[in-house]
Amino acid sequence: ADGAGQELIKHIIEISRMPQFLGKIIFLENYDMRLAKRLVSGVDIWLNTPTRMQEASGTSGEKAQMNGVLNFSVKDGWWYEGYTEEAGWALTEVQTYENTQYQDHLDAATIYTMLENEIVPLFFDRNKDGIPEKWVRFIKNSIAKITPRYTTKRMIDDYIKQFYSVLADRNKSLKADNFQKARRIVAWKMNIVRNWDSIEVKSLKVKTSTSPTIGDIFEVDAVVDTKNLNDTGIGLELVLLHSNGRSEFSFERTKEFNLIRKEGSLLYFTLNYSIKQGGTYRYAFRLFPKNDDLPYREDMCYVKWVGEQ
Repeated sequence: ADGAGQELIKHIIEISRMPQFLGKIIFLENYDMRLAKRLVSGVDIWLNTPTRMQEASGTSGEKAQMNGVLNFSVKDGWWYEGYTEEAGWALTEVQTYENTQYQDHLDAATIYTMLENEIVPLFFDRNKDGIPEKWVRFIKNSIAKITPRYTTKRMIDDYIKQFYSVLADRNKSLKADNFQKARRIVAWKMNIVRNWDSIEVKSLKVKTSTSPTIGDIFEVDAVVDTKNLNDTGIGLELVLLHSNGRSEFSFERTKEFNLIRKEGSLLYFTLNYSIKQGGTYRYAFRLFPKNDDLPYREDMCYVKWVGEQ
């Protein structure tokens, strides 16, 4: 159980019962669909401050937003993608402090500052008829620009476009001509399994200095002997780790080499990578099977590491 969360709620309830806070903090028990329906029709801001990277989704915020409620939340869960300028407000997804207490104090100060200087003035800025025109514009922007991205229709359309149609086309392609493509893929995989260990990196030349600076180009040339794999597709890529000096190394990115020519069983690769930020880097290179007929690379998850630095 979330003991810390329960203690926090208990503390909030105790504060709400103090004379100076009566009627200003209301704790609603037994939250359910009936209560949610009343809430979304009666509130102006849906404030949600989950611990970063721990928000499961945020469906209550989505529901509120579809009913004209403006969201004010940490950019996590659905709000990481949903946040749109002039359609709500957001706390940055970046965590400034590792210490959660420090981060909570910073977030609290940021929330109060945004409420006092941006949100509350916007709500009370009204025309001669008492209508908060800018606030209403935010509501319209929220419904028009965010809602269409969080509907069941959009979800079903995505499934059809990204998965069902793709799989249907692939199924048709594999079955064509008495399963010729499927047979080719199986033969290719068997060839990889039999000969993967025989692949040899004949040369690997890193042309960049040992202390490159921002803007320098990281250049590498490589020659790979595929031996008995013949013309079977092989890819080579850079795997880059980065540290800013204040933290451990973390994954930065991968970048695939360009295949520039073939000579018999030899493949000649080259790589040019622009260094865009300071810090300390570690890198390695890895070979992997490459075939355009695979649905995704992990369908043949062989790899051979070379040249770790």
